[in-house]
Amino acid sequence: MLEGLLMGLNTALSLQNLLMVVAGCLIGTFIGMLPGLGPMSIIAIMIPVAISMGDPSAALILLAGVYYGAIFGGSTSSILLNAPGVAGTVASSFDGYPMARQGKAGKALTIAAIASFAGGTIGAILLMIFAPALSSVALLFHSAEYFALMVVGLSAIAAFAGTGQVAKALIMTLLGLIMATVGEGALFNLPRFTMGIMDLQSGFGFITLAMAMFALPEALFLVLKPKDLKGGEGEIKDMRISRAEARAIAPVIGRQSLQGFFIGVLPGAGATIASFLGYAVERNIAPKHEQDEFGKGSIKGLAAPETANNAACTGSFVPLLTLGIPGSGTTAILLGALIALNVTPGPRLMIDEPQIFWAVIMSMFIGNLVLLILNLPLIPYIAKVLSVPRTFLIPFILFFTLMGAYIGQNNATELLLLVGFGVCATALKFADYPLAPLLIGFILGGMMENNFSRSMQLYDGVAFIWERPMTLGLLIIAVILVVLPSYRARRARARAAGVAEGD
Repeated sequence: MLEGLLMGLNTALSLQNLLMVVAGCLIGTFIGMLPGLGPMSIIAIMIPVAISMGDPSAALILLAGVYYGAIFGGSTSSILLNAPGVAGTVASSFDGYPMARQGKAGKALTIAAIASFAGGTIGAILLMIFAPALSSVALLFHSAEYFALMVVGLSAIAAFAGTGQVAKALIMTLLGLIMATVGEGALFNLPRFTMGIMDLQSGFGFITLAMAMFALPEALFLVLKPKDLKGGEGEIKDMRISRAEARAIAPVIGRQSLQGFFIGVLPGAGATIASFLGYAVERNIAPKHEQDEFGKGSIKGLAAPETANNAACTGSFVPLLTLGIPGSGTTAILLGALIALNVTPGPRLMIDEPQIFWAVIMSMFIGNLVLLILNLPLIPYIAKVLSVPRTFLIPFILFFTLMGAYIGQNNATELLLLVGFGVCATALKFADYPLAPLLIGFILGGMMENNFSRSMQLYDGVAFIWERPMTLGLLIIAVILVVLPSYRARRARARAAGVAEGD
């Protein structure tokens, strides 16, 4: 391992590869800041550039830098505009945007940068140490386990509901699951609920739905509330983090670096699920008085998803490099780039071409440091977006929202869906319905249906639930996550009633 690290460091520190790291981080950060333009699009565009280099190490270092640079930079639009740049940063807007509205944009961006750096760096250390062993663990997860993992994700939905909103959160989750059924089914390649519209055969686009749930309602709210249309003079305050705040987020960063990395290792999980689960876990384990702060500008609520999504990005390289299995759409494109470069990822990559494997890992350490150095000095300037009067900001939000939705699916129907869903989401927001559960139900619904269908086919029914111990264990965890909040609430009511009777 020491020999591999020295080899990787020597390769990564060459002038060409250092330039590739910096270029990838810059491009990824800029693309991540633009709503709707995720890493998949830019990596696909840059594959010809990477192949033309001829050096597989430099090409993969460049593409990897774009990948985690986009996740790193994607938090900017989530925090400042409530318009998530990439799917993995949707959860960052839950507390990041309220912090920006409270005049803490600089602090929110600083926390996001530090949490992203820590998550990516710790993830790279874990990748370096555990990659060979974790590749065998990832192989233990089959369709049944993935179905159970999705159920665990849905069971944590109460974490995204405010006080007394659990029923509303459940309704929104079910609505998201229903929306996930639009398009071709998992068992039969036949269109469902498309109403004869060809553009709906592949279902609703995630970017379209994310923009409709968060960015568009925000723009409409600004129009409907004229008192909020003035500029944000004085909103950019101290971006430093106090010692008390650093102590508060340190354990969150530690926990979510580990959890995010291990979720990223599982093929098909990825940064989006890691960020949502990270947010849910931290809210559920927080003290009661801190739970009420989540969704209103909690520093823990921002640090958790930012750490988890960057750690998951690093973790997703485990199945890609050691098994040749892409864990997400982005790593699937990276797999195609590797094959085009005549590199065969898999168990023998570490043996046949160790310089590529270790160079990518060492470049992650360098890349995360580059991202921190690039982003921290720019925070005061980036945060000045909030000082722009809302009357000027609304057209930009609408432009990037419409552009992101159109580029995501490349058809005009997405624009109609965006406007329709955006109006509905605004009405639901007025009625005080949480929108995050709908998006989570939509994300997990499709994956859950696919894995459940495959498991049913393999086991000729639901016997897989009790025949696979890991599946049964995960489902038991899901039940506990559903029952525990209700049990806690009942105990709290009982104690309150006891105190009232004592009075």
